[in-house]
Amino acid sequence: MLLQIDSEWHGCTVQQVLRRYLGLSSGMLRHVKYLDQGILCNGEHVTVRHVLQAGDVLSVLTEDRQEEQKVRPVQLPLSILYEDSEVVVPDKPAFMPTHPSHDHYDDTVANALAFRYAPSPFVFRPINRLDRNTSGALLIARNRMSAAYLCRAMQAHEIRKQYIAVLDGVLHQDEGTVETHLRRTAQSIIVREVCSADDGDYALTHFRVLRRSETHTVVLAEPVTGRTHQLRVHFAHLGCPITGDDLYGTPSPLIGRHALHAQTLSFPHPVTHEVMTLSAPLHADMERLIAQCFDTKDGSLCTI
Repeated sequence: MLLQIDSEWHGCTVQQVLRRYLGLSSGMLRHVKYLDQGILCNGEHVTVRHVLQAGDVLSVLTEDRQEEQKVRPVQLPLSILYEDSEVVVPDKPAFMPTHPSHDHYDDTVANALAFRYAPSPFVFRPINRLDRNTSGALLIARNRMSAAYLCRAMQAHEIRKQYIAVLDGVLHQDEGTVETHLRRTAQSIIVREVCSADDGDYALTHFRVLRRSETHTVVLAEPVTGRTHQLRVHFAHLGCPITGDDLYGTPSPLIGRHALHAQTLSFPHPVTHEVMTLSAPLHADMERLIAQCFDTKDGSLCTI
């Protein structure tokens, strides 16, 4: 990573720039300063106490090492919405897990990205996660420093995610907020339920209705918190589970998965700090579902 020092950072130490500008933790600083060529100023090795001048070029080693790679590269189809040296945002297809787990060691987004960036080593650093059957935009950091910055941005609610969901039933509110606490059920390590404030994690969702029929509703949903299955539990809690959700609703003959798509993702870029907004178009199965449920020629949602 290269940083051009301007007048704002003139007279600051390397440590001040890396802590304030990139948001690096003390542990991250210790890691990078002991690497060969870890921190360079104008091509020369410097310590974190080095005082920078306007016009200097600060170089920080962010590349992963081969021994850190844990994911097997596998050639899999994966559309990319955006990528550079710091982040990559794939448009995850439904039925593809985000990361390897039991029975899914070589069919995940992580495997596909490891193949894409081979032969360079690749460490999978997802900033948000999507359920296996949820499609759409997924934010991945491409190095340790970008991951640290984006995790801090996530904690500060500077990363926004908006989803399109098709619901069974009719939501009569045009817009609203769902505010609950969630916990695992006693019977399952997967299924979540609404509970009292003393027993679970706070969960907040905003939503706006885009379309209604006599049997279904389409909503634009924005989870402020990021709890497991949050949108799925919240809409089931309102009495309108996501169409096709076999955990919190019922399977649907109209779609082979729960009808949830991560459409829009906004985040501050780890280096430029520019707010980036990326959109993933609805996938074909959800377009077909919307066309069938609302008796239209296609499933496009031009109101979004």
